[in-house]
Amino acid sequence: MFQARCSSLKMICQKFCVALLHWEFIYVTTAFNLAYPITPWKFKLSCMPSNTTYDFLFPPGISKNTSNLNGRYEAVVETKLNSSGNYLSNLSSRITFHCCFWSEEDKNCSVYADDIEGKAFVTTVNSLVFQQTGAHWNIQCWMKEDLKLFICYIESLFKNPFKNYDLTVHLLYVLLDLLEESPLLPEKGSFQIVQCNCSFNECCECHVPVPTAKLNNTLLMYLKITSGGVIFHSPPMSAQPINVVKPDPPLGLHMEITDTGSLKISWSSPTLVPFQLQYQVKYSENSTKNMKKADEIVTATSLLVDSVLPGSSYDVQVRSKRLDGLGIWSDWSTLLTFTTQDVIYFPPKILTAAGSNISFHCIYKNEKKIVSSKKIVWWLNLAEKIPQSQYDVVDDHISKVTFPNLNATKPRGKFTYDAVYCCNEQECHHRYAELYVIDVNINISCETDGYLTKMTCRWSPSAIQSLAGSNLQLRYHRSSLYCSDVPSIHPVSEPKDCHLQRDGFYECIFQPIFLLSGYTMWIRINHTLGSLDSPPVCVIPDSVVKPLPPSSVKAEITVKIGLLKISWEKPVFPENNLQFQIRYGLSGKQVQWKMFEVYDAKLKSASLPVPDLCAVYTVQVRCKRLDGLGYWSNWSTPAHTVVVDVKVPIRGPEFWRIISEDTTKKERNVTLLWKPLMKNDSLCSVRRYVVKHHTSHNGTWLEDVGNHTKLTFLWTEQAHSVMVLAINSIGASSANFNLTLSRSISKVNIVQSLSAYPLNSSCVILSWMLSPSDYNLMYFILEWKILNEDSEIKWLRIPSSVKKYYVHDHFIPIEKYQFSLYPIFTEGVGKPKIINSFTQDDEKHQHDADLYVIVPIIISSSILLLGTLSVLHQRMKKLFWEDVPNPKNCSWAQGLNFQKRTDIL
Repeated sequence: MFQARCSSLKMICQKFCVALLHWEFIYVTTAFNLAYPITPWKFKLSCMPSNTTYDFLFPPGISKNTSNLNGRYEAVVETKLNSSGNYLSNLSSRITFHCCFWSEEDKNCSVYADDIEGKAFVTTVNSLVFQQTGAHWNIQCWMKEDLKLFICYIESLFKNPFKNYDLTVHLLYVLLDLLEESPLLPEKGSFQIVQCNCSFNECCECHVPVPTAKLNNTLLMYLKITSGGVIFHSPPMSAQPINVVKPDPPLGLHMEITDTGSLKISWSSPTLVPFQLQYQVKYSENSTKNMKKADEIVTATSLLVDSVLPGSSYDVQVRSKRLDGLGIWSDWSTLLTFTTQDVIYFPPKILTAAGSNISFHCIYKNEKKIVSSKKIVWWLNLAEKIPQSQYDVVDDHISKVTFPNLNATKPRGKFTYDAVYCCNEQECHHRYAELYVIDVNINISCETDGYLTKMTCRWSPSAIQSLAGSNLQLRYHRSSLYCSDVPSIHPVSEPKDCHLQRDGFYECIFQPIFLLSGYTMWIRINHTLGSLDSPPVCVIPDSVVKPLPPSSVKAEITVKIGLLKISWEKPVFPENNLQFQIRYGLSGKQVQWKMFEVYDAKLKSASLPVPDLCAVYTVQVRCKRLDGLGYWSNWSTPAHTVVVDVKVPIRGPEFWRIISEDTTKKERNVTLLWKPLMKNDSLCSVRRYVVKHHTSHNGTWLEDVGNHTKLTFLWTEQAHSVMVLAINSIGASSANFNLTLSRSISKVNIVQSLSAYPLNSSCVILSWMLSPSDYNLMYFILEWKILNEDSEIKWLRIPSSVKKYYVHDHFIPIEKYQFSLYPIFTEGVGKPKIINSFTQDDEKHQHDADLYVIVPIIISSSILLLGTLSVLHQRMKKLFWEDVPNPKNCSWAQGLNFQKRTDIL
């Protein structure tokens, strides 16, 4: 029996030794009373033995109340050592731990003393440790700003004396479908478990995914913490994820001096949250005058700090939190430091429109002293001192300068602004303010298409291309009906997409349109310095219609009347009365247009006189509203006239005869020669020629020649009259030349002399002398040909009043020419004067001919010589008298009259 007891005691001692060397796990049973509502601030989980009354087991400030049998948020941890013996009698064989939640705001951690179902077995060593110190953790739970992840952060406050103690944390949770406040827990199997990430410093982070649709549902959970071989179960916790959202720290923290001289602290939220945020801003100011710290709560994303001084330093941090309801403060943003310059301009940069008035303010610090505002002067581009009349003293340290009625800034190289300097009386700091003045008078023109379905507006950005970084946008406001007398920028407007065209203009299309609505539009210039608006214009689509061009345009030369007739059809739209404009001209590569206006809206045609009825004319027509509103349409498709005969030929062709005699047969053959009739005379073509003969014996007869230009016939009678008629599709020529061949008249000689003087190889001067005659002289016929050759005879008709004539032809100097001058009388052809060479012995006429060439050369040379002498005179005068002083500028000559003669004694 004794041996058996010794054996049992030995076994117990072995187990005890093993407990000193190894950890044992205990089974923890936690009983839940009520779920602890998670607060937006940190709270603590504390687990302490229930059979001890030592206050040091509880964290400072926590009240221990053992009389309260209805304690909240508790869990019981029981430990039992399955052993016996006097050595272990000092330790309780059953150790019970009570766990509860508490916080700085609610420090009541009531201890529930009753035994609660559930047991755990621990080693003696571990039990001693926890009996002496208890177990405590800091806990904070929040919902991330992205509203997708719920996080619980656990930090152990138990300073473990044993290095081999491990901390393992699991979070068990269930997301209830309904919002419940019942203290009853779901079944154990319905909880999901996640393992928390723990670091070496015994800090853990648990992540619970939460669907977006269940952000308002109740999340029920508890912690299972294993530390030092002991397993603790926390009381249940509950939270609505939407109520414990922790935003991310604000981003883009920025500080700048405002236009009013205040320090503006601004920031932005990293993401959008479904509720409004509030912000806590803490900043400190360090200046030569004072040091200040402040902490402010705002709802906007900016804060203004007044009374900013040069050379001051500011440190700022910002955090955010839900404005209404519960929420958790975000972490603080990164610390930002801002130092003001020794010279402060506010605003530091100004963007304004030409014609406006603006002002700059300045605070000037010289070393460690702020300069009095009365001693500050202003300069523009360090080249132009601004008049003091434009200065204003705001207070002891702030000076103000005003620029009235500004002109647009002229770019100077890469500088597109004017530099405004605030200076002490004796020196200027290198820092300056920038003044950008833009001419915002942008012309916007709109036109409505001929189908009345869309309105296209165009504008050029050339006036503001010098402003780098600017963005232009057309904005408009549509009124229900018509435009106001004075267009103004409406507070409610819409942007319009415009596209840059190849010609440098922007084009914007409004479609569909309301014809009678007033579209007030302007160009907004957006820039980092601000925005400017061009003067607004108001457009009514019905008033800027560009009609479709007239259709079915036709052009013709009217027969017999001889006018250019143009006809057209007016477009379907618009329905207003229209005026028309016609342009016409001779067809060719470059048409010289003539214009004609038609103001009668009912007319659909017009007839115009033209100088050449046989030419091809190009005609176009366009239209516009008769009341002057809108635009001219495009020109219609060109219409062309067709050359047709419009009248009988104006006259017959000029002709001449060549007589050849056959002495053997005693016959005279006459050959008539004529030149083809031009279009202007034929109106507009010649189908055939007809020679009309008349003799005293045979009467009158006609001979059809066709298209030939000569005819030979036998001259048998004393007098034979001929006439050549031109015939077109309308009829025969109305005026014709008549030539009478008379044997008796052919002997009348009135040309006394004939002389020919060659000027050059292309021109010969002929002159002649006439004797008196009783016959009616109509004109002369001049013939010439190369002598001694069977060459072509050339001829031309010369008026009867001329006694000298220039003949233009290609004359060969080494050849001899025969010139014949025939006087043509009404009664017939007179006797010709014939010469067979150029005149050589008449020096007077030769001298006259030479004068025509020499005199112009002499006159031109004289003018050139006079001009040269005048220029030389001016240069010589300047060369010799440049260094001679003006005596009137000498002191000794003051009061003397240099035009008055003085006698020399």
